[in-house]
Amino acid sequence: MARGSLREFQEHLARRLAESMTAERRGLLGFQCGNENWVIELAEAGEILPPPALAEVPLTRLWYRGLANVRGTLYSVVDLAQFCGQPPIVAAGRARLLLVGARLGIHCALLVSASSGLRSHEDFETDPNADGRPWVARRLRDLQGRIWHQLDVARLLAHPDFLDAGLH
Repeated sequence: MARGSLREFQEHLARRLAESMTAERRGLLGFQCGNENWVIELAEAGEILPPPALAEVPLTRLWYRGLANVRGTLYSVVDLAQFCGQPPIVAAGRARLLLVGARLGIHCALLVSASSGLRSHEDFETDPNADGRPWVARRLRDLQGRIWHQLDVARLLAHPDFLDAGLH
């Protein structure tokens, strides 16, 4: 093995180790959906990736964007902003697919506007104002005073409106 390759490997290993220690303290993944900021517990989040080509599914609601093939597994794709009553997200640029539901045995992906990276619980305080949506575990306020919504994946995936993707 060349000396340069060993040095690169050691630097890469040191970076990965530092990132893993930081990730333990940062238990939330932040993302934007339309004009709202969201966080999800890392344990509930799966991979986040640029949106691949989506296969449309006829006779579904507008917020049900179709199916995505991610390494041979089909994921139902829901535009979270549109589901929450906001304009649809363009599946390009900074938009991402957030894979959720793997712990529950469900292959679902949320189309989000952008990822804002790892966040720590210490970055937030609970906001006393309630959010009426059952899939919002709680409202949070960050150190800059911005409002964030903590997503409860199990409640979202079990909600009757979310399960009713077909047109009537």
